[in-house]
Parts: sequence; structure tokens; C-alpha cells
Amino acid sequence: MKKYDEIRIENLQIFANHGVFPEETKLGQKFLVSIIMYVDTKKAGQKDDLNLSIDYGSVSHFITRFLQEHTYKLIEAAAEHLAEELLLTFPLLKGVSVELKKPWAPVALPLDTVSVKIERFWHQAYVALGSNIGDKKAFLDMAVEELNKMEDCKVERVSDYITTAPYGGVEQDDFLNGCVQISTLLTPEELLSALHGIEGTAHRKREVHWGPRTLDLDILLYDDLIYESENLMIPHVEMHLRDFVLEPLAQIAPWVRHPGLGKTVKELLDDLK
Repeated sequence: MKKYDEIRIENLQIFANHGVFPEETKLGQKFLVSIIMYVDTKKAGQKDDLNLSIDYGSVSHFITRFLQEHTYKLIEAAAEHLAEELLLTFPLLKGVSVELKKPWAPVALPLDTVSVKIERFWHQAYVALGSNIGDKKAFLDMAVEELNKMEDCKVERVSDYITTAPYGGVEQDDFLNGCVQISTLLTPEELLSALHGIEGTAHRKREVHWGPRTLDLDILLYDDLIYESENLMIPHVEMHLRDFVLEPLAQIAPWVRHPGLGKTVKELLDDLK
């Protein structure tokens, strides 16, 4: 992952009402919050302009309001929701580390503090789009629109749509294909689930392997991650073999490098041709 500059807030004191026990949520207690904001400060440093950076004073007041206006049983939940709200509220944030400390944890034993620390980032992902049933363009446009409507996804670029012959040997109509670049707070598995939900909106049915479909959405790349689970492989296992994937992807990300093969998208397309 790219290395960013850091702006830190250490041990911001907040009196709030988080906890499992009724007396914690009723009476409240002190919490300490430490934040690392991952940003690019170079332009702000060069021009001495706060508008090009993040105002740590505004962030401190935001954190205080958020933790006082919301109540969570677990400090894990408080940290998770705080991190997400910071990333959604402050556009210059690339990522954030949140440490939430509970100095008065009710464990009936002498201790200084109990804490939870998490890191959350915006991730860059590339998703392939395909359709060969019905109004193909409408289905692809709908997928892009649905992705952009999600709070934790932002569509950054969309390729042209291209018409391609079907892949896999099943007799069917030609496909309309494209690619989209998104920024997302979702994990790969969460993103996959979201894509399946959008496919469901288009009444996608998985009846024939490589068969006709109203909408097909595949994660091609996710940062520089190499990932494999029962349901998902990143990079997509056959993306380097498919011109209908590489051509639209090369329109919007020719310089992006395949983390397994070590070649850029443009190089993979040139090799395939």
C-alpha cells in the first residue's frame, strides 16, 4: 500500500456513554481517542494553505460530537463507526488509524487502560461489467449508478462499452463489456457481496457456466492485493487472457500493474494481441 504522510491527534479526552453495563451508558465515563490521519501534505506544505490539508481542530470537534451523540456497547463498534464517518466526511483522508482507550474499564482489577486500535483505508478496485440479455447498455449503466449510490463506494472512471463475442463456447448473443474504477471502504468479500446484490437487481441467474446473463460484475483488481478464498480470487484468474476485459480496462488504467504477473494492463493487452 502507498505510504502517506501523517497528521496525529493524541489522547483527545471525551466524556461519553459507551459500554455494556447500564451504569456506563447512564452515567458515562472518560475515553481517550488517538487518531492518525493518512494524507498527502505536500501541496499544503508548499503553499502554506490549510484548505489543502486537514484541519485537526475541526477533526477533534467532529470526533467529540460523534462519540457523544452515538452510544455503542463495544469500543470496537465505536472505533469502527468513527473511522468510517471520518473517511466519509473528510475528502482528503486516504486512511485513518483510530485508537479508542477506556481508562476506567470496569474489570475490578488495577490497570491503566483498555483500548482498541484499528486502521481503515480507501481502496482502489477495478470491476468488469458485462451483459448480453435485454437492454445491455441499460444494465451496465444501472450497475455503475448503483455502485456510485453506495455510501462506501465512489465511481472514479468508467470505460467505453465495447461489443464482444461470447466467451466459453456457449451459443448466445454478443456481449456488451466495460470496466469501472472505484474507490471503496469495503473489503474484497464485502465488495463481492455488494456486486452480487446489484446483479440480483438485474435478475441475474447463475444457471449455465459462461452462459447468457443480464449482468455480470467481476472484481479484477483490488489495490495490489493477491487474495484467494472459496468464493473469490484477486486478481481475477483469467483477466490476462480476455481481450474483452483488458481493452476497456486499458482505457482507464493502462499503467496499473498486475500484482501477480508484474506487467501493466497495457502490456498484458499487447501480449494478448
